[in-house]
Amino acid sequence: MSVSDPVADMLTKIRNAGMAKHEKVDIPTSKLKLEIVKILKIEGYIKNFKKTNHDGAGIIRVFLKYDEKTGPTIHGIEKVSKPGRRVYMGYKNMPRVINGFGTLIVSTSQGVTTGKKAAEKKVGGEIICTVW
Repeated sequence: MSVSDPVADMLTKIRNAGMAKHEKVDIPTSKLKLEIVKILKIEGYIKNFKKTNHDGAGIIRVFLKYDEKTGPTIHGIEKVSKPGRRVYMGYKNMPRVINGFGTLIVSTSQGVTTGKKAAEKKVGGEIICTVW
């Protein structure tokens, strides 16, 4: 079975693993997925990640982070741009996620970055997902 949207599949795996309180989740690797996971690590949504090989295929092992009171650190993760409907935004119109408490992940001409950093660099791009 081929996956038509690998990034959405990755986000769903992370969301489901968090709700099931798993310690880690394995995701097939790609450059875009690796950049998204790096941003999740920098923003404090996951503990860590590790890129490994399993049976010749690249795997990203994501170690999830939990709070004692609220459960998973990632309360919500949602894909914005979809294969049938891409969403592009200029730096002046970059939306805020949960009134500034969430993170917007954007693919720009200067690489994958957060919405705040893209606005600071004055560069727009395709909105990949929102995390809160």
